[in-house]
Order: sequence, then structure tokens, then C-alpha cells
Amino acid sequence: MLELGGGLLARSLALLADSAHVFMDAVALGVALFALVQARRPATSRHSYGYARLEILAALGNAALLFAVAVLIVVEAARRFASPQLPEGHLMLAVALAGATVNVALGFALARGARHDLNVKAALLHVASDALGALAVAVAAGLVIVIRAPWVDPLASLVVAAIILAGVIHIVREAGDVLLESAPLHAAIPDVRERIRLLEGVVEVHDLHVWTIGSGHYALSAHVRLDDRRISEASSLLARIEARMRAEFGITHLTIQFECKSCEPDERIVCTQAPR
Repeated sequence: MLELGGGLLARSLALLADSAHVFMDAVALGVALFALVQARRPATSRHSYGYARLEILAALGNAALLFAVAVLIVVEAARRFASPQLPEGHLMLAVALAGATVNVALGFALARGARHDLNVKAALLHVASDALGALAVAVAAGLVIVIRAPWVDPLASLVVAAIILAGVIHIVREAGDVLLESAPLHAAIPDVRERIRLLEGVVEVHDLHVWTIGSGHYALSAHVRLDDRRISEASSLLARIEARMRAEFGITHLTIQFECKSCEPDERIVCTQAPR
């Protein structure tokens, strides 16, 4: 509200653009919080993975809104370039510095928790982009005061639009990775395969898939070929695989199909693959 009022009084497009940026970030965090609460709803017979991907849909919706705001800022900046209007530099500078100070203070408050919580990290990124936008407006205000050039204000608004678009690209890329069921960066397929293969009794790992269900929720499916061992031993090995995947990669949902090199009746796990 401070930047919006200041932007109207100072006739500054850059301040208005940054106020829209801050407002949309607040909306994004609110929607993300709502999606996080909904994601904790229990699974149903139809939605067997639960509702974790609601936050991905919410993220795409936020990206669309942010993109629309960026486009409006660019259009208005083009209009201001065609019809220059000198803003009130001193008011513009005071409001921008106040906004930057608030965001920097919030950033320091969130920084410690961001190391361990993905949601806090996302909030910190929003606050950091808001602070960067406010600092860009403050620099523009200083130039307006010194050189009294009206084109500085729409130019600063384009910088804010660029910051918004950078955030949109980041959101869409991450959401796209989830929807395409890409392996998360911290759990690359070769690394996961090697960590399973190193367990005693594992001969080979194939048909391995790792994907993201929702933020912080990762799933894995694989065929694991074993040396000959009893069902009770295979159960123990499964527990070790689950413990290792949880501890090293944060993977909590595993579906493992065991296969064996050769089969003996009654005592062994079912052999689903002919010897090679």
C-alpha cells in the first residue's frame, strides 16, 4: 500500500510496477500456503497420491498472473517513453528506500529458516526479488533527482518487469519438471542407481524411475535384481533400501519389484526374469 500510494502521488510508474510486484508476490505466497494445506489432505481411492500437486497448479496460476502484470508494465512503460512524465524524485526515493528496508529486514528474519525448509526458502526468494525491485526504483529516483530525465522512471519499471519475468521463468521451469516427472536435481538417476546397487545382495537395478509428487514429496519405482536369497532376507534388504533412499535423497514413497538370478521352488522369491 505504501508503494502504491507513493507511486500515485509521485507519478512514478516504477513505484507502481514494484507495488504490483510486491502485491502479486503476496498473492503467490497466500495461494502457495492454501495449496500446502490442501496438499496435506489424505489420499482417496481416486486420488491415490493425495493432493500434493495442487501446489504445482497453483504455481502455474501465479506464473500466469505475474506474466500478465509484467506485460501491463511493459505496455505502460512504452506509453511513458512516448509521452515522458517527470516523477517527484524525492518522494519516489523515500518510498523506495522504505520498501527496500522492510524487505531486507524480512529477508534476514527468514534467512536462517530457509536452510532447512523449502517453503521458507521460497518465501525468502520472493522477499529478495521485492528488495531488488525496490533498490532498482531507488537508484532510478536518485537519477531523476540528479539529471531530471523522465525516461529513467519507465526504464526502471522495465527492470522490475524483467525481475518479474525471471521469476515466472523459474516457476514454470520447476513446475514443468514436476509435470514431466523429471528426476529431482538432488536425486539424479545414476546416483540413486549406484547407491542401491552398492547394497549387499543387489546384482542389478533397472527400470528405475524417480519423480516428484509435490514439494518435498519424492517417489521411486525400480526392478532390483538380487542374488538368490530367501523372502525374509529380501524383506530385510527392502528395509535397507528404503532407509538409504530416505536418508540420502529424501525419497519416501518406494515401489520395488525384486527379481532373482535363478529360482528354486517354495523357498525363494518369485523369479520374474529369465537368467541372462
